[in-house]
Amino acid sequence: MTGWIREKTEEYLDSAVILLSELISYKSVMGEPEEGAPFGGECAQVLNFAAHTLSSDGFKVKNFDNYAITAAFDEREPELGILCHLDVVPVDGQDWQSDPFEADIRDGRIYGRGAIDDKGPAVAVITAMRMIKDMGIPLKRNVRLILGSNEENGSADIEYYLTKESFPPMLFTPDGNFPVISAEKGMIRYEYRAKLSDGLISLRGGSVVNAVPERAEAVITGPVPDLSGYEGISFLVENTDNNTVCIKACGKGAHASTPAQGKNALTALIGVLAKAGIGGGVIKQMSQIYPYGEYDGTGAGIACSDAKSGALTSVLSIAESDGEDVRFLTDTRIPLDRRTSELVALMDKNCTQGIQGKAVMTDEPHAADEDSEMVKTLLAVYEDATGEKGECLAIGGGTYVHDTEGGVAFGAEWLGCDNHMHGADEFIGIDELKKDIMIYTEAILRLCC
Repeated sequence: MTGWIREKTEEYLDSAVILLSELISYKSVMGEPEEGAPFGGECAQVLNFAAHTLSSDGFKVKNFDNYAITAAFDEREPELGILCHLDVVPVDGQDWQSDPFEADIRDGRIYGRGAIDDKGPAVAVITAMRMIKDMGIPLKRNVRLILGSNEENGSADIEYYLTKESFPPMLFTPDGNFPVISAEKGMIRYEYRAKLSDGLISLRGGSVVNAVPERAEAVITGPVPDLSGYEGISFLVENTDNNTVCIKACGKGAHASTPAQGKNALTALIGVLAKAGIGGGVIKQMSQIYPYGEYDGTGAGIACSDAKSGALTSVLSIAESDGEDVRFLTDTRIPLDRRTSELVALMDKNCTQGIQGKAVMTDEPHAADEDSEMVKTLLAVYEDATGEKGECLAIGGGTYVHDTEGGVAFGAEWLGCDNHMHGADEFIGIDELKKDIMIYTEAILRLCC
């Protein structure tokens, strides 16, 4: 690693922590569109704050109608793009030890929503660019940082950006894991709908489709059913008005791409209801399709795997009811050798017992060239920085480059470290942030000098 990088990173670390704390303070969860704010006011505000900061640093900044902003070293056409996002997932139903939108620094960690996904990694890249600029290092290739605001809800920000600009020929995102993620599973989001019946008054659980639901609750008539048999789930029973009972389930959240790390409160609650005959055939069928503790799609008849990307995962992530109907949303990640159409056809066959279903979003698997100049350089940077073997990974998560040509993810999560992404008490370690700054600085220099 270039000798001065470690020393400069120490000098710039405090300002990086301050910038991350400022970004965390924006509750940049997708909201209702407003004039000049396509994803809600907070998402537009965080982009404008970042634009002002980067402009003050002397970078060439453009704002794409508050869908995204860019910052480059100069006016030349960029050859390297670095894609980050400043929007975050909600915190509804999560138990945080501190305010998720106020950075809490304790025990060598920075806690707050977006700390690891993706505000912390964005700060690491910004700090790397600041260091290179302040050192006056000439770059043979220009670099463009692209900051979006809709990654967590479909990446409409990037769709809009691409109507105005193209991506540089080399593109990576710090929206995954080290060493390099070159292949990503495909994705299916599937919706089931049915009528409430047989003593089930209401059912709800989860807040975002791409996470294992940490909480769920049901209002029922009649006696309290047997709540035993669900390891990792706690239940609370409350009597309500009109002689009904509210059952609340609490588990553990996790990202939908790694569901085995969580405890699904929603599938546990549905299992309780199904055993007691509450909710009739609809709940019985949903419990069979998504039994508690199962994430490989066996119940849905879609279990499969391949050697490169591993097994399919499928999560029942959201339930919503309005007094008459109940709606379920699921998140399924499919191996590289499968197509979404064949698996959707199998999922359609599960729609019995009065259940209607349809795919609401499909995204085919993504794979980049592992022999490209960029990938080889990033792997070499990782090896030199860590002394560990660099290799390309395939994952279940969809990173920000999923629908791009040749894009890969390069960090910022380190293997073996659970940063509680999308869950309560999300964090980035200060030492992690320091390593990220150093590794992104080196990567930019090797690719662009």
